[in-house]
Amino acid sequence: MDDHNKRVIETALLCAQEPLTVADLSRLFVEDITTADIDEALVELQRAWDDKGMELVHIATGWRFQSRLSMREYLDRLTPEKPPKYSRAVLETLAIIAYRQPVTRGEIEEIRGVAVSSNVMKQLEDRGWVEVIGHKDTVGRPGLYATTKQFLDDLSLTNLQSLPVLEDAAPMAAAEQLGQAVIEFDPSATVETVVIEEAIVAESSEAGEEAVEDAAEETTPEVTEEATEETTESITPESDEQADETK
Repeated sequence: MDDHNKRVIETALLCAQEPLTVADLSRLFVEDITTADIDEALVELQRAWDDKGMELVHIATGWRFQSRLSMREYLDRLTPEKPPKYSRAVLETLAIIAYRQPVTRGEIEEIRGVAVSSNVMKQLEDRGWVEVIGHKDTVGRPGLYATTKQFLDDLSLTNLQSLPVLEDAAPMAAAEQLGQAVIEFDPSATVETVVIEEAIVAESSEAGEEAVEDAAEETTPEVTEEATEETTESITPESDEQADETK
């Protein structure tokens, strides 16, 4: 694609109030411009803006220009109004929905180990991060919650597969059995940084310790019995011989 057409795409993206898809960008031209040409132009524009304070990113709803995270501290000085802060309960609930979706409210409560208040769900729905996408075919037909495209856009993610991978498989497998997770979104991949943590609470730690103790109790008798048998076999004959010699 020539420089003029790339400049047209660049200008449209800079002036757009919402992300633009490749189909949207193709409407900029009267002549036939293939999807491959537009994709190539977008990649070239990304490289051209590598050393600038703005970056071109591909998110769930299309392409958009946004400020880099390194510029955040400076831009915040222009808007003294601070972004809303969310409670631990809200972030834990969001993390569970993001990684376990679709999930019912009862399943969320089972994983967290505490009841989920209506206010928590309302905050997530009002923010446009979660929605009910259906109902589970069970008693009461509870709603199934899932994340929205707005959630992906706010985290600058293309799709759910772009969510950060849970790093250590073994601890996470154990944590999953306890209904726990530790989730952190990569700040470098977001415009509106959202860090979500669900730490393993004291009850879960105690449960893990009890599981270890139970395993130790099950193992100890077997080992002791085997050791006793071996000791008896090895020591008794010697004792008999010593007794004979004494006699």
